[in-house]
Amino acid sequence: MLRALAVDDERPSLEELLYLLDADPRIGSVEGAGDATEALRRINRALESGPHGPEAIDVVFLDIQMPGLDGLDLARLLTGFARPPLVVFVTAHEDFAVQAFDLKAVDYVLKPVRTERLAEAVRRVVEQRGTTGAAPRIPVHEPDPDHLPVELGGVTRFVAVDDITHVEAQGDYARLHTDKGSHLVRIPLSTLEERWRARGFVRIHRRHLVALRHIGELRLDAGTVSVLVGTEELQVSRRHARELRDLLMRRP
Repeated sequence: MLRALAVDDERPSLEELLYLLDADPRIGSVEGAGDATEALRRINRALESGPHGPEAIDVVFLDIQMPGLDGLDLARLLTGFARPPLVVFVTAHEDFAVQAFDLKAVDYVLKPVRTERLAEAVRRVVEQRGTTGAAPRIPVHEPDPDHLPVELGGVTRFVAVDDITHVEAQGDYARLHTDKGSHLVRIPLSTLEERWRARGFVRIHRRHLVALRHIGELRLDAGTVSVLVGTEELQVSRRHARELRDLLMRRP
């Protein structure tokens, strides 16, 4: 059973998170802290008591934007500990996801928190911690090959793969670009490259995957190659330039 600490400076959000975590049978105990400084004191006490001590903490569910020491600051401090608890960020802002996973966060949950999304975060903690739990198995559905689920403001939407113009690598994440905006997903660019190769996506750079059908122009300038995707110009690396030219020549 997991021992959790929830950290949020907004009392209603903290109480809601404590309620949801307490209802999960994989969570053996959960306490709350109203700011990162208080959380750090509790984590230090927990580490002093040892991994099996009465104040031990397995995982911290951590808000990001807080006065004084914020969630990212606390997570950075924890990376210097010998046996730090795992970290799950729970925030209303999607903009910090790349930084969060650079800090080895287990998951990044957007507010308002949905029960099933928090349950998935707990599952990831259990999996990484090697702790067995008594929660019922959540059915796993086959992914829809034509759509990709993205989370925005606690709501899951489905982006059509055909609407994606290009994909940009951002650490362990990938940012999907469409004509209507962009979405951050926790999928490596290499995985999307393999999954979508047959759908006309091609790697043009270590950071970019592009849908051939959305390339408007191929540009050559003083030995450099780039493509125009919508209104955005993307550089093509030398190792990918010849393959891209061949594919565009064969494009119907």
